[in-house]
Order: sequence, then C-alpha cells, then structure tokens
Amino acid sequence: MKKIFSGIQPSGTLTIGNYLGAMQQFVQLQEDHDCYFCIVDEHAITVPQDRLKLRHNIRSLAALYLASGIDPDKSTLFIQSEVPAHTQLGWMLQSISYIGELERMTQFKDKSTGKEAVSAGLLTYPPLMAADILLYKTDIVPVGEDQKQHLELTRNLAQRFNNKFNDIFTIPEVSIPKVGARIMSLQEPTKKMSKSDENEKAYISMLDEPKKIEKKIKSAVTDSEGIVKFDKENKAGVSNLMTIYSSCTGESIEAIEAKYEGKGYGDFKSDVAQVVIDVLKPIQDRYDALIDSEKLDDILDHGADKASIPANKMLTKAKKAIGLGRVKKKK
Repeated sequence: MKKIFSGIQPSGTLTIGNYLGAMQQFVQLQEDHDCYFCIVDEHAITVPQDRLKLRHNIRSLAALYLASGIDPDKSTLFIQSEVPAHTQLGWMLQSISYIGELERMTQFKDKSTGKEAVSAGLLTYPPLMAADILLYKTDIVPVGEDQKQHLELTRNLAQRFNNKFNDIFTIPEVSIPKVGARIMSLQEPTKKMSKSDENEKAYISMLDEPKKIEKKIKSAVTDSEGIVKFDKENKAGVSNLMTIYSSCTGESIEAIEAKYEGKGYGDFKSDVAQVVIDVLKPIQDRYDALIDSEKLDDILDHGADKASIPANKMLTKAKKAIGLGRVKKKK
C-alpha cells in the first residue's frame, strides 16, 4: 500500500477542471492506498485574502472533497493550519533551500511579474509544500502538469536533507493522470482553467447551476470549421471540450469524434453541457447537506488528530537530525 498526499488551496470554489484532473483520481486512489488530502490554507495567504471569505472557502473545499467521494474512513482529510508540524518542517526546509532555485519557480515568476511588492511567502512557499509532502513518508503525489516543477524541488530538498543530515525522508514520485489532467479555459483554451480567473465565463465551478453551466459551455471559444475533431494545436477550444466530455463519460476521444461526425458544434456543446450537469448534480446535493453540518466539523477534527500522529513523528526525526532542541541531562 502506497502513501499518497495531495493538497488544494482554498482560494475559490473548485472548477470542473479540478474535479476531472484531481478529485476523480483521488476517489480511486483511496481504495488501494493510504491517502492524505489536505486543505492547504497556509499556502493561500501568500497572496492577500479576505478573512471571512478564506474561512468560508476552507469549509467549502472540505465539503467538496467529501461530496466528490472522499471517504473519511478510507482517507485522512484535514486542514493544513490545524497540524502545526507543516510550518515547522517548512521552516527547516526553507533553511536548506537556495534563493536562486526558488526564484526559478515558474509560478513565482507568473504571480510576481508586474507587481510592485511581493510577499516573501510567495517566494518561499515551495519548501512548505515540500514539508506537506515529506511529513507523511509520501510515495506518490498526484498533481497537474503545472505543479511538476514544485515536485522536482521537493525531491531535491528531500535528497539534500537526507545527504546532509540523516536519511529520513521518502523521495516521492509524481503521478500525472493521462486524461483530464489539464482542463483548459473555456475562453482562452491555450491556458489552464483556473478558479481564480477574473472572467467567470472561462471556468465551470463545481457549484454552478445547470443553466449557468449550459450558458458557459455554449459560449466556449471554438473555431469556424464546425468539425468535432481532436487537434490541440489547431483546434484548442474543441479539443478542450472533447477532453471534458471524455473525462465525464469515460468515452474515448476516437469514439467522440465518430459520434459527432457530420454534426455541428451546437449539438456537441449541448451534449457537453448535459454530461457536466449530470456529473455535478449529485455532488452538489451532497455538498448542500454537508456545508453547514456538525458532521463536517467532526470529520475535520478527526482528520487533524489522525494526521498529527505521523506528522509529529517525522518532525521529531527531522529536528533530531538537524540538531534542533536540547538533549536533557540524565539525573
């Protein structure tokens, strides 16, 4: 049984891209592996946040994890800030990180470009991400393509620590799903769909109502050719909708091309909207039942307690390896 870790920031309601690229895979992984799913709220504060909105997003994300099929009896679901070992190990790993390698992170470049002031946390959060993963002896980290660079840094930091101090960290492997790993923006299909996109038409929220989903899909950017064919380079918009359809139904791209041969984008878009609605409706119903319940609090309390046990054990090993603390004299 492998140990799996994954974390999602509570920076807004998850999109269909998050669900198809990550959540679906999480539900499958928990059947055969020891899974830790973390709401990484401390990562969220590397950029300005509204206090009340952040708290709502944390709770909402937890409810969406569960509504999507995460079983608290099979997986450990918890909030990062409720397990203090994360920030403690994060500081230790930050101390062996190099400024140059942190400045090379693509996401730091993207988020800092053009800004007058950038928080130190935005630069140094990759070591905290590494701590999230390494605390649990993680074997596999399922991530989207955009996080691959951060995972390489995690592996480098683990090896650096092991070589310099003591061989205590498991070197994690990256797992990127082949289908649905990268759902793109409905309005700019050359960039990834994001829950923080300023254009609401660009993404489908997991909590969007059916009429809104239908409207967004119908206004999705395609092309003037009118042929449902998978071609990422020349038909990025259509290819993105085909990926969404395939991920929602399990049908192959080839089967979708054959199904819509001779049909226009109108029929295709209507069907894409319907399969998305069919996938999200039961999730939304479960979410509504959980969001304001004591059951959700009980699950998160239990998850934090459960996660703290292995996290604190690893933190103690790391402190001892690096020389922190004191050795008490025997009486």
